[in-house]
Amino acid sequence: MSKLIAFAKNESGATAIEYGLIAALVGVAIITAVTTLGTKLSSTFGNVSGKL
Repeated sequence: MSKLIAFAKNESGATAIEYGLIAALVGVAIITAVTTLGTKLSSTFGNVSGKL
């Protein structure tokens, strides 16, 4: 019974899940930023090559 109580009080698993969720959100933000930047760079290079 004492092992069950100790397991219920252990919060290290919850902390690991929180860090995982934060890392996933940061990853999504980076992917979104890179995709937007890539699209803008592509259109900029297209304009430059069109004027050359």
